[in-house]
Amino acid sequence: MNYFAVLLLFMTLLPSYVEAQLNIEQESAGDNGITLYNQYKTASAISFLTIAAEAGDPEAQYYLGEALRKRNRYMTPEAQHWYEAAANNGSIFAMIQLGRQNDDLCKKMDNCPTSKKSSSEWLSQAKNQVMKEVRTGDPESLYLMYEITFDRTWLEKSASAGYALAQYWMAVGDRQGEGFFLLPGKRDEAISKWLKAASEGGNPRAMMEYIEILYKKGDLEGVRRWLQAAAETGDQKAISSYGSYIAHAPDQVGYPLDLVKGYALISLLKELDGGGAIQDFVQDTLEEIGSKMTPEQIESSKAVAEEWKATHPPLSFFPEKLGR
Repeated sequence: MNYFAVLLLFMTLLPSYVEAQLNIEQESAGDNGITLYNQYKTASAISFLTIAAEAGDPEAQYYLGEALRKRNRYMTPEAQHWYEAAANNGSIFAMIQLGRQNDDLCKKMDNCPTSKKSSSEWLSQAKNQVMKEVRTGDPESLYLMYEITFDRTWLEKSASAGYALAQYWMAVGDRQGEGFFLLPGKRDEAISKWLKAASEGGNPRAMMEYIEILYKKGDLEGVRRWLQAAAETGDQKAISSYGSYIAHAPDQVGYPLDLVKGYALISLLKELDGGGAIQDFVQDTLEEIGSKMTPEQIESSKAVAEEWKATHPPLSFFPEKLGR
């Protein structure tokens, strides 16, 4: 192949290569935006989410709508624009949020943005679309039917099908007095059952609440196992507790002392500076653990922190995807 043929081939392939690179960059922007949103860094999240949303990513469009609505505390025209873009791209979550506009603060302020569809029409569209998957027994779709209808029957079906988030909310509902239990103690058994199931399904909020049950029962081995598992999801509350306990600040559940790892994990929480009032805890705990360490140990904790960050999910407050 001569020089000019090679050059022609390169020029032919270049646009598709650039397009692929742009797609990778846009996808990365969307992922970064969602991570920042989950860390309560709304302003930073919006700039990243906008890149992916404008490229047509429905997940980024949905989260951009969420970020804009939460930043302003009500549905704005810009937030609604991105919800509608996501809904038109098939996002059930966006359809549900548009369907809940009657409960939004904008309704009380009498300044809700105009829409081509009413709230009931958006909910109807969501229901019709979800029902296609419900017929197959899809656990998430069963849960979304609960979010659309608030009929607890759908929640229980989803939980029984193994959907961890539904299992968590079944436990919450039982704890708040929902459901019927004839015999004493059966309600507590149900709460524990659902929290354990949701924990096994990877729900960090369920893990933290299941830990409280185990602690009250004196099952410290179970507490240690589930707290470590919760920390490994990136849950900031779990990492706060796990890091403190392994550094014996305080020695609450009987972990072997590991000052270096404890200091490393607590130091990771410094990046959660977007909200959640966690930084006072971080500073005080690092001072307490650091007072027991040598300068060499503190220095070595940096590598431990970097390794954890590289091998675990991003830190997160895990806000509900369908935010209120």
